[in-house]
Amino acid sequence: MSKRITNDETAAAPTVSRERADLLEALAKQRHFLRFTARDLTDEQAGQRTTVSELCVGGLIKHVSATERGWADFILEGPSALGDFSAMTEADFAARADEFRMLPGEALADVLKEYEQVADRTDALVASLPDLDAAHPLPSAPWFEPGAQWSARRVLLHIVAETAQHAGHADIIREALDGSKSMG
Repeated sequence: MSKRITNDETAAAPTVSRERADLLEALAKQRHFLRFTARDLTDEQAGQRTTVSELCVGGLIKHVSATERGWADFILEGPSALGDFSAMTEADFAARADEFRMLPGEALADVLKEYEQVADRTDALVASLPDLDAAHPLPSAPWFEPGAQWSARRVLLHIVAETAQHAGHADIIREALDGSKSMG
């Protein structure tokens, strides 16, 4: 059943191009699958590992949230937003590793709320960016091609791919937890 949209709502809603609407739809779909894996989990279950890796459902949502926030910052600020990977310390790597797990005192509801805020910010950015072709050089890192640049469009496609990949990871973890599946 579709919701009837009033004239006031259409006047207030920004008009986005088909391309931007497609990007927003792809982001929403993959975010839904990721969040759906966390349905009805306790905080303890959200932090539980079911494989040999450090991954857990709540940690994956934390990681995707941090990653999306960082890439949105990159679109706005350039490579400095992602930091200097060559200058990372052991403490920096430890903090990054904490993105993949639920830490003591963290609640799944708070992780999901933060993810929603990050998603809302990215969605507003997609709708308001003057030019999806605007590009920045990638920071120096072993996993980036030297001298490569990414446009805002390429970054947004990366966020979609990153979210989809980790939604799959979360689905496997959830199925191992209690047999629940996101699809099928």
